[in-house]
Amino acid sequence: MHMATIDGWLWRSSGGGSQRANSVSTVDFTGIDLDAAVLQAEALYHAAGQPARFQIFDETSPPGLAEFLRARGYVRGEATVTMFKRTGAARESADVEMRDLAWNGWRDVYLDEISESRRAVNAEILTRVPRPRAFFGLRRGGEIVSTALCVAGCGCAVIECVATRMDARRRGAARAVLGAVEHWAARQDVDWLGLQVVAVNTAALALYRGLGFADGTANSFWLEPPGDVSRVNPLVDASERR
Repeated sequence: MHMATIDGWLWRSSGGGSQRANSVSTVDFTGIDLDAAVLQAEALYHAAGQPARFQIFDETSPPGLAEFLRARGYVRGEATVTMFKRTGAARESADVEMRDLAWNGWRDVYLDEISESRRAVNAEILTRVPRPRAFFGLRRGGEIVSTALCVAGCGCAVIECVATRMDARRRGAARAVLGAVEHWAARQDVDWLGLQVVAVNTAALALYRGLGFADGTANSFWLEPPGDVSRVNPLVDASERR
């Protein structure tokens, strides 16, 4: 994972298909020349053989960045919703296994549910997740069928890597895992749980809302228009699914 700061923005490049890990996070902007900052980000991505991509939030700085990128020919891609809930009393399932490290059965489920281009990079990222953290896996019939990862810090806990095997969906597997996640998070002295979900994933949105999560901020990825194909990393996907 390579990172750089551009006038307050965080430039990120990891290779693979992750949009977040291959985009500029635009939470803050401290510069005075927006055009120069965008050009610098583009130059860094082109040097890495990737198209430039910006992650735009409700609170992106400066506020008119999306319109600025659109005028440059950028195209808006996938949107996601950040959801929150206060931690509360949650039931811990005896079928949910919790470990400090991802194990083979856990990885098999999670990595199989994401796009192939993301697997190598995401497998490496899993080895670098900061503590306190916990990996959760629901076991049925002797096999892991649903997963999640939770990382705590700064008064909140973030849920990642929610995945369920196709043959185990709509049977309460993800709900059981998320209950165990919340039970663990409550013991980490955090007040809030948060996660991100693709805006068009109506099944996941319904699940999380049913568990008490509320919609928070929205964000989307803006990709520069196609140019010299030799600069573009073919491994970067058009979407990241949760």
